[in-house]
Amino acid sequence: MAPQHHALPILLTRPADQAARFAQDLAARFGNRLRPVISPLMVPRFLAPDWPDAPYAALILTSETGAEAAARLRAAGRALPDRAICVGDRTAQAARAAGFSATSAQGDAEALLAHILGSGESGPFLHLRGRDARGDIAPRLAAQGRPAHAAIVYAQEAQPLTDAARHVLAGQDAVIVPLFSPRTAALLAERGPFAAPLLVAAISPAAAARADALAPTRLVTAGRPDAAAMLDAVESLISDPAS
Repeated sequence: MAPQHHALPILLTRPADQAARFAQDLAARFGNRLRPVISPLMVPRFLAPDWPDAPYAALILTSETGAEAAARLRAAGRALPDRAICVGDRTAQAARAAGFSATSAQGDAEALLAHILGSGESGPFLHLRGRDARGDIAPRLAAQGRPAHAAIVYAQEAQPLTDAARHVLAGQDAVIVPLFSPRTAALLAERGPFAAPLLVAAISPAAAARADALAPTRLVTAGRPDAAAMLDAVESLISDPAS
């Protein structure tokens, strides 16, 4: 890996807790070669919707925020299944911390659907999702004969960039930008254009497609939709930022 004369700024736009955790992951892997600049572009607002009564076999959770919403709803007295089928390991970990018995599909929405359909479970399922969730999990399960209902239990409210983020984006030095969702990519693009060369790591092809609007100097897509693969993508940007 080529040495850096100074720490490269890396803009972390995830919700605050997730951004702080990824900053710790970056420090563990890259030491002081990167300088995290945390500027969440979304903050969750939790909702308390109603949904049809049914003997739900399991929750479906597609984000850590969904797991937090489930914990809040249960604490407020809402009856929820004890089991949770989760999109990935981080979400499953959050669900377990909230007291649910959780399994992980270890992937994205497509992996989650394949996991449920391959399990032989008949449902019904309750998907606790965000307002801007992708994947159409519940209707696609229903189309396969697995009854499912989706309840919107949180909204991710857009936030402005911090002063520190605007400063690095207005500079001449390259800024590494990991993007963990298509919506985050779109929100950042809405706040541009930016003077700084952007080295973008996208978590998925969908996020990469939205990131095109940023006119990045370089764009790489993670090999898997998880934090470990995003660290690998960041490393590729550090190793050869001009390629």
